[in-house]
Amino acid sequence: MASHEYAPRTTAGREGLDALLAHPRRGVVAIDFDGTLAPIVPDPDQARAHPAAVPALAALAPKVASVAVITGRPASVAVRHGGFAGVPGLEHLVVLGHYGAERWDAVTGTVSDPAPHPGVATVRSELPGVLGELGLWHDTYIEEKGRAVAVHTRRARDPQAAFEALREPLSELAARHGLIVEPGRLVLELRPPGVDKGVALAEYVREVGAESVLYAGDDLGDLPAFAAVEKLRSDGVPGLLVAADTVVPELAERADLLVEGPAELAGFLSALAQRL
Repeated sequence: MASHEYAPRTTAGREGLDALLAHPRRGVVAIDFDGTLAPIVPDPDQARAHPAAVPALAALAPKVASVAVITGRPASVAVRHGGFAGVPGLEHLVVLGHYGAERWDAVTGTVSDPAPHPGVATVRSELPGVLGELGLWHDTYIEEKGRAVAVHTRRARDPQAAFEALREPLSELAARHGLIVEPGRLVLELRPPGVDKGVALAEYVREVGAESVLYAGDDLGDLPAFAAVEKLRSDGVPGLLVAADTVVPELAERADLLVEGPAELAGFLSALAQRL
């Protein structure tokens, strides 16, 4: 793949890809959902995996140790919106929802999860009042995520201004109830501390006993997973970091490979499956 357009631009990335190519059944491929497998849309409920994404995953999954989708969404929602259930080739797919707090295994078709943080319900009940006081009730969209709640500003007249206006008030609201705020692209998610994509990824790599790892993401919430791969590299586990979009500079600067959105990521995964 070195001569291909998908060749990593860094030495560490090339080493990660080479390790995966050399011993695919010892490697984990982990991927974010929104913005990575599924295009970003104004209404999160309408997000669906790109048509080429599931076939690419189905071609890749039987050739590696494991494929995991790591998302802030509830695992069942990601499974439904991704169309992952019952797909030949994805019999052992794992979806780590709510940043790893939930887990769906294709082999059983069930979700395992602990009890939700009590602060989430309280924050959910107070959010309309906070948004109303700021004059942003009609300019925002609240996404119920079960173990978290997210406020989207894409529908606002000035989405970025609404996003900035909400950062401090929502951070204060979250802190009062033992939660944290995770910013993304025109979205602020209020969720429990101590869980993120980095923790979920590191624990899963250890569980599988992987000797190489690929992670693909597109937004600020993927930075902890990027950090986890960098830590794994320092511990001797080669890794490849893929940014599925270039609009978040903090992610793009640290990526070994840049692709433009879910369609091109699916193309990369398909090319990788063919090479394996």
